[in-house]
Amino acid sequence: MKFLLTLPNILTGFRFALIPVLMALFMIQQSVAVEMAAFWVFVLAAVTDFVDGYLARKYKAETVLGKLMDPLADKALVTTALIMLIPLGKIPAFASLIIICREIIVTGFRGLAATSGKVVAAGMLGKIKSNLQYFGLGFLIFPVGVLPVPYQHEIGRFLIYCSLVMAVWSAVDYFYKLRTLFLEAGVTH
Repeated sequence: MKFLLTLPNILTGFRFALIPVLMALFMIQQSVAVEMAAFWVFVLAAVTDFVDGYLARKYKAETVLGKLMDPLADKALVTTALIMLIPLGKIPAFASLIIICREIIVTGFRGLAATSGKVVAAGMLGKIKSNLQYFGLGFLIFPVGVLPVPYQHEIGRFLIYCSLVMAVWSAVDYFYKLRTLFLEAGVTH
């Protein structure tokens, strides 16, 4: 039990705990104060994504639980923002749907690989995709008019569209890297 309560795992758990807070902020009447609160909750959660992985590697505190829960917390955070921004008119539903479907498919790829004893680490394309999503969502969540940033939401949507392209590209890359595994699975079933 003591090995599960590492600082990286606690940060991952904290990220999970912030997701309902973010969702609640999106569900109440929007104002500059509410949007600002949602932005800072999102930023705090996103920062824990970077910090927990760094700490786990630096202090050799990686756990099986952390390897499973960290990417799930990331996906839950991004999915929450992608879905909750649709009714606010800040992101088109098709973009959210494609990104979310990609996450489900790649999670399935990784699960299949894990059943064969293969660990598929996040590739550079996936990391670029995640960073584009975090920055794009940040631009979309931050209240318009607080800073003199012209076309703020357009910039956010552009970054989300770029992340969508990277999402599809990285999914194809995962499939290509695991193609022999899929062929073997198809032959045995």
